[in-house]
Amino acid sequence: MGCSPCPQRPWGGRGTPHRHPQAVTPASIPRCAMVEVTVTPQSSLADRPVQVHVRGLSPSQLVTLRAWLADEQGHVFQSRAFFHADEAGEVDPGRHPALGGSYAGVWPMGLLWFLQPDTLFRRLVKRDVVGSPFLLHLEVFDGLCLVTGPQDRLLASCEAERWYVGPGVQRVLIGEGRVRGALFLPPGPGPFPGVIDLFGGAGGLIEFRAGLLATRGFAVLALAFFAYEDLPCTLAQLDMEYFEEAAELLLRQPKVRGPGLGVIGVSKGAEVALAMATFLPQVVATVWINGTAFLHGNPLLYRDLHIPSIPYFIERVVFTEMGAMDNSAIFGDPQDPMYSSSAIPTEKIRGKVLFVVGEADRSFNSKLFAQLAMARMAPARCRLLSYPGAGHLLEPPCSPLCSVSSIRGTPKPVVWGGEAQAHAKAQEHSWQEIIQFLELQLGPTSTVKL
Repeated sequence: MGCSPCPQRPWGGRGTPHRHPQAVTPASIPRCAMVEVTVTPQSSLADRPVQVHVRGLSPSQLVTLRAWLADEQGHVFQSRAFFHADEAGEVDPGRHPALGGSYAGVWPMGLLWFLQPDTLFRRLVKRDVVGSPFLLHLEVFDGLCLVTGPQDRLLASCEAERWYVGPGVQRVLIGEGRVRGALFLPPGPGPFPGVIDLFGGAGGLIEFRAGLLATRGFAVLALAFFAYEDLPCTLAQLDMEYFEEAAELLLRQPKVRGPGLGVIGVSKGAEVALAMATFLPQVVATVWINGTAFLHGNPLLYRDLHIPSIPYFIERVVFTEMGAMDNSAIFGDPQDPMYSSSAIPTEKIRGKVLFVVGEADRSFNSKLFAQLAMARMAPARCRLLSYPGAGHLLEPPCSPLCSVSSIRGTPKPVVWGGEAQAHAKAQEHSWQEIIQFLELQLGPTSTVKL
């Protein structure tokens, strides 16, 4: 195992910016010295709100606020909104309504919530969660700027850092036995409640949620289960003994508090999480986000148990006007008696499960699957959070909606669904509910102080 602590940094320090190819810089256009834009705090966690404030404008002046950042591959995500300054010559998106642009109305975090990729079908995902933040650029332009060009008058600009781990959070690369992943440990001696973090059908190792949860005081194992290092390239079956090995490994860590642990999963990861809650006694708290309650595409194996899978009906896929794949019809009807043997027997669950549903999920009917799983469970063991207008990829707050994106293993981009404003509200509310649920079931944490 290799250990890489979060670099010591003053919160409020500045990083090296990724420059947008069309970014307007001080060298190209003189700024108005009277105008100032600030982001408070200047360095913050990616799931925490910030305040944007513009001062020094003329009363009622029309301005364009633009936010942009570049991911680690250099792909740019940006938003813009148009405002009239108030009588004091100020703009505060938390108090003043945007007239139009990427959104309209009063949305304090609108410039972050409604970021959109310049490259079609790109999803914003932080890969190096420990080594660097996303560097957010805020720019104020005079007048109405529908697109940014050299003719625009830049009045002010600033930068802000958005981190996915807090100070002192440690990342330990895991390669023990068959288990592959990354363990995130909060600072201090512990012990901390343990959580396994699972993502979906793209495979690989995704760590941004684990970093944020560790900053909230959980010891989190971001677990890969295919398409990573020496793991299988494709998911042929769900081998529950692999996930059992991962649970035992996490509970053996000196800083992890047992005897039980939590699991959080989205999409295929939610299907796995529900199976873990069903068959593994170590799992006492499960967060299921937009998943299924049946085995789909891959059978489940656990010792002498075999649960067959429902096949995918790929011939039912529908191509959208943009050329993306809408997969919502490729799943067999889970209420058909012929598929009853593929159900995950959730009546066996002895812990608690929080089901989180986006009702505008276009990947599959998540609400139906949640209801079918809950119908087999004792009411006291489950709870449903269901959000109208929210899509498939429910993530921590301040993550922009990704309604369609390219994904490894599919020939075309995939439609995930969701309406931007409803999805943003769902992410903000569900994240707090998820944290509270895990704390209630696993015991108190020690949140990293910023």
